[in-house]
Amino acid sequence: MRGYFSIGVEGISKEGNVGNLVRSAHAFGASSFFTITPNIDIQAMRISDTSGAFDHIPYYQYENVEEMSLPKGCQLVGIELIEDSILLPSFCHPLRAAYVLGPEMGNLSPEILEYCAFTVKIPMKFCVNVGVAGALVMYDRMLSMGGPEGRFAERPARAGGPVAPPPQHTQGLRRLIRSEK
Repeated sequence: MRGYFSIGVEGISKEGNVGNLVRSAHAFGASSFFTITPNIDIQAMRISDTSGAFDHIPYYQYENVEEMSLPKGCQLVGIELIEDSILLPSFCHPLRAAYVLGPEMGNLSPEILEYCAFTVKIPMKFCVNVGVAGALVMYDRMLSMGGPEGRFAERPARAGGPVAPPPQHTQGLRRLIRSEK
């Protein structure tokens, strides 16, 4: 996948939701995971993280929005059901992104929304679990930017799998590097 991404939550209060989200982040190849003003027992969230993600991707905990620090060129994307949000299927993901979701029973704070370069919403009738929402955003990023095996084949016009293989590598010549013994 091109670029990098991080995903996190603001004001989360259920350890199981954090464990679920960080496990999905690990599966989708996130570069890091973060929390802002968490209201949870950090050790308890490891229980629902069955992949051991906390041992494989960096975890950052910020006590407030002002303390949060992103790499240069990284854009913060809020996931929130507000009127001005961009619908996820129409969103072009930044190459370098940090996605932030809100608490289970609330919204992203006005302070974090001010910090966001974009705000995106998942088109649905009502809110879903934080872990599910995060997984949907990461899945959409993977589809739109290419997965671990490269770009995917185009979807066919009819039901079923693709009739053509994924596009071949086209940027420069591939070179094999052989080590000398």
